[in-house]
Amino acid sequence: MKREARLAVLGAGSWGTTFAKILADANPGLTIRLWGRRTEVVTEINTEHRNSSYLPGIELPGNIVASDSVAEVLHEATLVVLAVPAQSLRPQLALWREHLAEDAVVVSLMKGLELGTDARMSEVIAQELAIPADRIAVVSGPNLAMEIARCEPTASVVACTDQAVASWVASLCTPQYFRPYTNTDVIGVEIGGIVKNVIALAVGICEGKEMGDNTKASVITRGLAETTRLALALGGESDTMAGLAGLGDLVATCSSPLSRNHGAGRLLGQGLSLAEVNSQMTQTAEGIKSGRAVHDLASKLGVEMPITAAVVAVLDGKLSVDGLGPLLLARELKSEGESA
Repeated sequence: MKREARLAVLGAGSWGTTFAKILADANPGLTIRLWGRRTEVVTEINTEHRNSSYLPGIELPGNIVASDSVAEVLHEATLVVLAVPAQSLRPQLALWREHLAEDAVVVSLMKGLELGTDARMSEVIAQELAIPADRIAVVSGPNLAMEIARCEPTASVVACTDQAVASWVASLCTPQYFRPYTNTDVIGVEIGGIVKNVIALAVGICEGKEMGDNTKASVITRGLAETTRLALALGGESDTMAGLAGLGDLVATCSSPLSRNHGAGRLLGQGLSLAEVNSQMTQTAEGIKSGRAVHDLASKLGVEMPITAAVVAVLDGKLSVDGLGPLLLARELKSEGESA
């Protein structure tokens, strides 16, 4: 797939700004247009080549140009990257779609399920923008923004139902430090990125409760089994769950102090209320928002997800963190390989 590339990123948070940096470093001859909601962030990016609110200490390439005008950023863009909170996506798309070029490819960086509809972000994009699946791609994997912004080597996945589109997107985001692999399993890639946030909350709670590495390793491993069951029930592929968008993303998110979901879970485990945790978080921990949607979707499909259920019970105030431990591995005794 060969076409002229005009690149736009909507969302100047940590991951949106980092992905703009990836595109800018990979395409030094192109201007990367970045939309930001906050005027002070836009001004700092344009005048100082920094976004100290989200990526302190990182110098941004000079070919990133920020604006608070969606119409300006989207003008004739052939690749549109979306990096906004999952729960705000649908109403924002309703305002943005009139500015979208007819043949634009839309890329989702978001890892969440929509509350109320249980829709994946690619489904929300298809519905609100009325574009076919072969023009929607998703990027997922071990994507801790600060590490990538520091140019630390990272591999990731670009997924689209059209392999040629996935390859074209990947070709545009391949600086020396970021290696995208392609995949056509959009469902599996998205589910891996969604559920790992909930599992990371559980691991964070365990860490906050000063539980040991055996506990955390058990939760990560069985969390991957939960994620796989849900992905397969939706039509995803098991190989995806064993790759970067499944196991890779899960390990990174559950083990890194840079992970917002892991950090939020740790605070819950230390005894803070959900309101206190939210007040301390400067960025969205998607697992807090999407946990209920994941649990509801699993219930509809008859998929057992005891770790997810226990985390949601904590978030809903129906279970104390002290009562979480016994429920994390609460399934009937069976062979490890039996239906995951």
